[in-house]
Amino acid sequence: MAKEKGVRQIAQNRKAFHDYFVLDRFEAGIELFGTEVKSIRGGKVNLKDSFCFVKNGELFLRGMHISPYEHGNIFNRDPVRVRRLLMHKREIAKLQARVMQDGVALIPLSLYFKESRVKVELGLCKGKKLYDKRDSEAQRSAKRDIERALKA
Repeated sequence: MAKEKGVRQIAQNRKAFHDYFVLDRFEAGIELFGTEVKSIRGGKVNLKDSFCFVKNGELFLRGMHISPYEHGNIFNRDPVRVRRLLMHKREIAKLQARVMQDGVALIPLSLYFKESRVKVELGLCKGKKLYDKRDSEAQRSAKRDIERALKA
């Protein structure tokens, strides 16, 4: 079976960009079972309200919902189970230090296929205040109005 080439986007966490400032981005692999991968290929995944944490030197993802595979039977797993992320030990230690020190959070930003493997893009994020959210919404609205005016 030939490997797929390139990167194919599966899901994106748009709420993360609304609620957080993304300071830095990282790529991690994810430990999945066969029926979960088949369900992901069908696009049945939701990253909303998910987050990452470090426990015993390992990185975990909590809150990601992968719908059960329709044609799966007893092999289907819990849709919102905690999943382990795969990164080098020193990268995990560096991330843990930044999270503890700076008061930032690790939030999954997107899920995609790279070649034939499922990858997660993690963002080191700092929370937005309400006035920051309003400000970014106003900027987005102004940009949209300018583009409409230029088109017409």
